[in-house]
Amino acid sequence: MKEPWLIAFSTASSEAAFPQAMQAMEKFGVPRRIVSFVLPTGYSFNLDGSTLYLAIASVFVAQAAGIDMPIGTQLLMMLTLMLTSKGVAAVPRASLVILSGALAQFGLPLEGIAVILGVDAIMDMARTSVNLLGNCLATAVMARWEGELKTPAEGEPVPA
Repeated sequence: MKEPWLIAFSTASSEAAFPQAMQAMEKFGVPRRIVSFVLPTGYSFNLDGSTLYLAIASVFVAQAAGIDMPIGTQLLMMLTLMLTSKGVAAVPRASLVILSGALAQFGLPLEGIAVILGVDAIMDMARTSVNLLGNCLATAVMARWEGELKTPAEGEPVPA
């Protein structure tokens, strides 16, 4: 996964790494039918890096503003961000729009976006690469769950 990961990291685009990620997963031993279903689905619904980033960034803004957020509010914010982060992968910097909406929804200052904007390019590269790795891991897990994961040396399914 090194090559697709580097492409995703350096371009901050999961889509640029998609063809090589598919090839790498097939080479790893995941059948094409599982790769071609799970990996694209993950690009829309399994955005681990984006969800984590949004949660951490919103808590950072609250702390930077000196606003105390009870654990119940933090959990509600996390749930909201998990739902609203779906579909972010195709649009660079779209997480800032979602973060702005979440900050406004929970009464946090939008000025925090200006602080985050300085590091957002680097963070975009990081969350994109985490999204790619999470999707590839989900693909391997699904293949293992179905008993279809083949070892490269043997060409046989790995027992579940």
